[in-house]
Amino acid sequence: MADDDEKKDPIACALSIMRRMPPNKIEQNLSGLLNLIPEHTDELLQRVDQPLEEATCAETGRAYLLCDYNRDGDSYRSPWSNAYEPPLDDGFVPSAALRQLEVEANALFDAYRELYFEGGTSSVYLWDLDDGFAGCFLIKKTVAGHQFVSEGAWDSIHVVEVAEGGPRATYKLTTTVMLAMDVHKAEVGDTNLSGSLTRTAEKTVAVDADHPHLANVGSMIEDMETDIRTYLDSLYIQKTREVVSSIRKLHAGPKQGMDFTANLNAAVMKHGANRKVDSQ
Repeated sequence: MADDDEKKDPIACALSIMRRMPPNKIEQNLSGLLNLIPEHTDELLQRVDQPLEEATCAETGRAYLLCDYNRDGDSYRSPWSNAYEPPLDDGFVPSAALRQLEVEANALFDAYRELYFEGGTSSVYLWDLDDGFAGCFLIKKTVAGHQFVSEGAWDSIHVVEVAEGGPRATYKLTTTVMLAMDVHKAEVGDTNLSGSLTRTAEKTVAVDADHPHLANVGSMIEDMETDIRTYLDSLYIQKTREVVSSIRKLHAGPKQGMDFTANLNAAVMKHGANRKVDSQ
């Protein structure tokens, strides 16, 4: 019954299709699905993570990232000016206290991005909840013309839900990382390595002057990105190298080991010494 219900649900079917399509063509595949079921556009845009796009704040001139969490209609809110572009009169904005926390989070996350990624763009968006708040922490880093990678991009989306309760708070983190790398070299030809990975984590810790919300959230994001980066390296990079090495030999032909060759020579010499006539 559950499988039959899933087959009848257009959202479930669309998500199932997206999981089976090439990760480096997310925008193209999603656009095709939206043309098929336009009545579910909003929900699909919320459920399917796409590579982040960048815009420039008209007021401050600083770059910021676009996502569904700072979108209202066709306008996007800048984390630097707190204004929508194009302008929107009744667009959603966080409360005054949460906006102050958002400003601090953007400054801290910008420093984190520079230390770990040495470039790229970051943005943080917060919004109020009944028993706390939630936030989206974004990082995008692109490379082009690198020694080993012709074009590449890293997109990380961290969505955190914070439930406040007395001196402690519960943090629920969902992280999605999208990695894409293109190599165009005469030695290896044209190669594309892309994929995405989603992980979740939850913890309840104390909130005080020594452990404010930003410190608690920051440590979770740092640990999660380290784990995902290690996993992506072992899953995509090392596994791909292992598969390629197993089917492609670099030397011209088969080579026998020295021990095997020595044993084979010894066996031939022994057989020759025991022969009585040439026909044996």
